[in-house]
Amino acid sequence: GSSNTAVGVLALYANTTGAENTAVGFEALRNNSSGTPNNAFGRQALRSNSTGNGNCAFGEQALQANTTASNNTAAGHNALTANTTGTGNTALGMRALVANTTGGLNISIGKDSLYAQTTGSSNVAVGVSALQNNTTASNNTAVGQQALFANTTGHDNVAMGINAMAG
Repeated sequence: GSSNTAVGVLALYANTTGAENTAVGFEALRNNSSGTPNNAFGRQALRSNSTGNGNCAFGEQALQANTTASNNTAAGHNALTANTTGTGNTALGMRALVANTTGGLNISIGKDSLYAQTTGSSNVAVGVSALQNNTTASNNTAVGQQALFANTTGHDNVAMGINAMAG
């Protein structure tokens, strides 16, 4: 690869043909082989990424399990940690979208928002613990602290305001 920057023990360790990657921190982008251009800042950020492209991870273990997914942005401790192949997600805040594995096109802003999300897609959660217990549901919008908090599989809902549709 070319035009890569690695700072930290085992940062960009397995890189072979990946180009224009930046890895700062212990094991940041450790398993990247051909993914390009990715940015990882923090301990184990994007650690498992192998061929995913255009990912940005900021924070300890942000996007840690990502392997082949592309175009994800995670900022915060454990943001999008379990994501493997979900594409086009944005997670901002500690543990935002922490359990997501294959769900795509989700937006999670706030601590623990979309916390239990695994495979649902096209959800928007803005606020602390918004859509926190959502697991597989898609097409939900929750704006406000704990909005749609208890929803697990319900889809096509809109909740705005603190504790809106929380029960």
